Parts: sequence; structure tokens; C-alpha cells
Amino acid sequence: MKGHIRERSPGHWAIVIDVRDPQTGKRRRKWHSFKGTKREAQVKRAELITALSHGSYVERSKIAVAEFVRARVDQWEAAGDISARTAQRYRQLVENQIAPHLGTKPLQKVSRLDVEGWHTMLRNAGITARTIGHAHRVLGKALRDAERDALVNKNVCRVQRAPKVPQPEMAIVRGVPAFITALRASARFYAPAMVALFTGMRLSEVLALRWSRVNLDAKVIQVREALEQTAAHGVRFKSAKSRAGRRDITMPDILVDCLRQHRKAALELRMQLGAGRLLDDALLFSDIGGAPLPPNSTSSRFGEFADGLGMPEITFHALRHTHASQLIDAGVDIVTISKRLGHAKPDITLRIYAHLFRNDDSKAAAAINAAFG
Repeated sequence: MKGHIRERSPGHWAIVIDVRDPQTGKRRRKWHSFKGTKREAQVKRAELITALSHGSYVERSKIAVAEFVRARVDQWEAAGDISARTAQRYRQLVENQIAPHLGTKPLQKVSRLDVEGWHTMLRNAGITARTIGHAHRVLGKALRDAERDALVNKNVCRVQRAPKVPQPEMAIVRGVPAFITALRASARFYAPAMVALFTGMRLSEVLALRWSRVNLDAKVIQVREALEQTAAHGVRFKSAKSRAGRRDITMPDILVDCLRQHRKAALELRMQLGAGRLLDDALLFSDIGGAPLPPNSTSSRFGEFADGLGMPEITFHALRHTHASQLIDAGVDIVTISKRLGHAKPDITLRIYAHLFRNDDSKAAAAINAAFG
């Protein structure tokens, strides 16, 4: 493998590398432009020859960052690697955070300094560290693919980390009995909120729950699917997001009683409407025609309901956090809590709720005292 340099104009060089195709045996040339001194051009030529001989050479490409990331998001969604909802969120991040700042830059020329500067521009524009982190992960995921396919030498998002996200104070319901009393006044939210409060299920899982998955005698709920709402596809069902998400949850008596009352009310309503018996695969929570409730509007309306109670910080998702908090206070082990919440690993649960565990090791001391009598 040979190469030479040619000065096109003062300080501007053409680096030409002669490469023999291993399959055809034909010789072809690779051209590179370089700006600098003759000595620097010679060093660059040597680097290119070394990269070619070691198989680490990256073919030149003019594809821009935004174009590449958009194409990867499309591919991830088409391959089923991400859901339609996640793809929608990724596209929002691409158009709002990535494209305006790095979009036109050639993918192969993105450096660590570019990523660092991008973070600074977003932060100065008032973008939160959490959103910057989400955008950083989308870009990093695309660059990981580019690195694997030899389109870039290095994924610079691995070198320049995203800004740290300050841990916000987690909103949970204080005074659960009083909150339940207030809930009883809402025919719309009483039952679904009780399910979330005493199982830790996500709103998307609660709204996808069917009577065929609820065994009131055995006091068990089977979580197998969730609702997904996107601008492109509207509301649709999807399988639980992971193997851990497909789980069986034991219900406390207060929830069993609540759901018995809810089922009775649903049957009475159907009789009044002349709609016949309640089908096994009917949704627990639906509109008058039996169609699923949109998660987005349901979440918004619950927020309005909580605001009316003087609890504006309580979102529907805060009910899930409240359930986890109750289990932690009761001394339930982290593995059981993790399985109940549908987390893939206990360390995810611990990372989210670590601040709720008391800094008190008296139980450990008591256990040792009991062991050694």
C-alpha cells in the first residue's frame, strides 16, 4: 500500500492512497483533502495507510447528523426495537434539540467538543438537564450504530457524558386514607386510581386491563398488555414492555372490594342501556361504547382532579410511587417490590426509590442479637 501527497495550493494538500482490492486485485485510489504544513500532510498520509492496513479506516461520507439520526429512528421503529410512542418522542428530540444545533454537521466530523458545546447551548436556552440527557441518548444510540458500521471512528457521546440530572423530590400521596375518601366522590377516577394505588400499575397498564385478567376470588391481577397513544397511530394495545412487565399482582382486600363494586356498577349500567352481559374480555375502564380511554387525556383530567383536591403535585404516576413507598415503609424486600412494579431488575427499583429507604440499620442489629441470643 503506497501513497503520496500533492500540494494543490499553499497549505492545501491532496493525499492519495493506492489501495489494491483484495477480491478483484484491481488498484484504486482514495483521495483526501488536508490543510496544514507539508510535514503534517505526510503524518496524515501515514495515519491513513496504517488505518487501511489495520482495517480501522472509515470511508468518507457527507451524510449529516440529522439525516442519519432520522433514518436510524425510522429503522428502529420498523424493526420493532422501539415502540411507536418511543419513536414519536425520539423524533421530537431530533427536531427540537438535535437538528437545530448539530443537524447540518457532517456525521464524521462531530467531535467531543461539538457535543460539549451542544449541551451548553441547550442549557443556556433553558432546556432541562433531563431533556438534554434524553437527546444525548438518542444521538449516542445513533452514533453507536454508525461506529458499528464503520461510518465513524468513535462514538463521541461515550466520551462526553450528558449533564447530570438533579434528583427531584418524588411526589407521593401523604395521608392515603383521606385521599381515598376524596377519591370515592369521583365516579371517573375512584376505581382506576385505587388499582394504581394498591398494585403500582402504570396508567397505560391500568387502562388496558380486561376482566379476563382479573380474578377477584383468587385476588390476582394478570398484567399482560398496555395502551400506547401516538399522533401517528392513535390509541392501540401493545404487549407488556418486558418479560418482567408481564406479571401477576396480588390484590389487598380493599382493592378486591372496590373492583367488585365497580363490576356491579358496570353490569347495572349495561342493563339500563340494554347492552347485555359484560364480556370476559371487556375493559375494566372504557368509554360508553367499550373503547379504551386515551392515556394522555386521562392523565390530564386526573391532574385537574388532583388540583381540585389541593394536591397539584399528584399525578396519576404518583400513585405508583405511593404504592412503592408504602411497600418500603412496610419493610417488604426490594426483590418483591421490583417484581410487583414490573421492573426488569431490582437495581432499577433501588435507583428510583433509594431515598425512601430509611437510614436505619437497627433491624440488622436486632437480627444479629436474635441470632446470637
